[in-house]
Amino acid sequence: MTLSSKKSILKGAVRIPPSKSYTHRALIAASLSDGNSKLDNLLLSSDTLATVDACIAFGSQIKITGNSANVSGSSSIKLPQNIINANNSGTTIRIMTALSSLCPDGYVVLTGDESLRNRPMEPLLDALNQLGVMCWSTRLNGTPPIIVKGGGLNGGSVEIPGNISSQFITAILIASTKSKKDVKLAVTGMLVSRPYIDSTIRILDLFGCNVISNNDQFIIPSNQSFTPTNFTVPGDFSSASFIMAAAAITNGTVKIEGLDFNMPQADMRMIDILLELGVGVEINKLEGSVTINGVDSLGSGDFNLSDSPDLLPAVATLASKTSGEISIHGVRHARFKETDRISALANEFKKAGIIVVESDDGLRLSPPSNLKPFKADSHLDHRIFMALSVLGLVSDSKCIISGNETISVSYPSFISDIQSLGGSFEVIN
Repeated sequence: MTLSSKKSILKGAVRIPPSKSYTHRALIAASLSDGNSKLDNLLLSSDTLATVDACIAFGSQIKITGNSANVSGSSSIKLPQNIINANNSGTTIRIMTALSSLCPDGYVVLTGDESLRNRPMEPLLDALNQLGVMCWSTRLNGTPPIIVKGGGLNGGSVEIPGNISSQFITAILIASTKSKKDVKLAVTGMLVSRPYIDSTIRILDLFGCNVISNNDQFIIPSNQSFTPTNFTVPGDFSSASFIMAAAAITNGTVKIEGLDFNMPQADMRMIDILLELGVGVEINKLEGSVTINGVDSLGSGDFNLSDSPDLLPAVATLASKTSGEISIHGVRHARFKETDRISALANEFKKAGIIVVESDDGLRLSPPSNLKPFKADSHLDHRIFMALSVLGLVSDSKCIISGNETISVSYPSFISDIQSLGGSFEVIN
C-alpha cells in the first residue's frame, strides 16, 4: 500500500508508543528469570512479537493481555523444536543467536526475512567463537541463516568491534550472565550507539544481574540469576522523534506524552537538536511530556549521531525548513540497518528537491527554494517511510510514499497519530 502526504499544520497531543528496544530487553530478561514477571506498556509490533515467539521457543510461557504480558521464565534454556524466525528484527536474531549457545545440547537454526538475511552477523559469531561456542553462517558469508551448537558459554576474554552495531555487544552482555566463567569483554575501535548498551545494562540491573562497565571494557560475572521483576516499558524517543520533526517543520504545536526521562534512550538527543535549530521545546519531566512549538525557519547545524543512528531519518527531514545546511555524520553503521539508510535517504530526498551530498558516514542537506511534490520508495524500511511521510507534510501538492506496512515494525499507530494531529495523510490501496 501507499500513502499520500501533503501540507499540514500539526496541533494537539499524542501519546507515544512504548520503546521497542526496552520491550525486547524486558521480554528476554523476564524469560531468563525463574518465576513470574509482569511487563506493562509493551510495544506489540512485528519486531517485538518475533522476540516473544523466540522466548517461547526457548521454553518461556508468555501470556499477553492488551499491551501487558505475564512471563513465566526459566534460567534453563530449552532446545527449540523448530527454527527461530526473527522476521525483520535485528535485535531478535542477534540476542537469540547468543542465547542459543546456552541450550544444553543440539543445534539451533536462526533466520529471518530477505532484508535480515543480508545484515551482518560475523562480529557476533567471531565473539561467540572466542567464548568457546561453535556457530556459523550457513552461507559462510557472515549473514543469516545462522547455526549455533548448544553446550554453554565457556567465558573468558573476548574482543568485539564497536563500529557496526551495539546489538552485538548487547547479545554478549546478556548471554554472558550465564557463562561458566566470568567474561571480560573489550570493545575495539569506535563504540557506536552507546546508550543502547546502557539500556541493556539498566535492564540487567533491574532483573538482578551485574555488569561492571568501564568505558569500552565490560566484566560480566558468571552463573548469575535473573530475578522476576515487574517492569513498565517507557515511551519510545525513537518514535517520538518523527512527531517532533513533523511539528517543527509544519510550524505546529504538539504535546508528546508517555515519555520517561530517567531511563537511558539514545534518541532523547532529538530534543537537543531541535533546541539548537531554534525550535521551541517545553519539557515536563514530572509529567513525562515534551511540547514542540514549530517556527517559520530553522537554523543550520552539524550533528554527530554516532550514538543515535536511528535519528538520521528524522533529523534529515528538518532540512526542508532550515535556513542553511544540516550536516549529519558519524552514522556509517546506518548503512547496515533494514536498508542502507544513508543512500536511501539521499536518493529519495533528492526527488523532493532537497540538495543532498552523501558521504561514507552521513549526509549534508540543504533546503530547496520550494519543496517539490514527489513519489518516493520507502525501501521497505519503517524509518525511511516515516521520514518521507513527514517530509510530505510541507509540500503544497500530494506526495506519494510506498510501504505503509513497514510501520508495523516499530510504530503501528504512526499514520493514525499524525491524522489525529491534523496531518493530511491518506492511505491509498
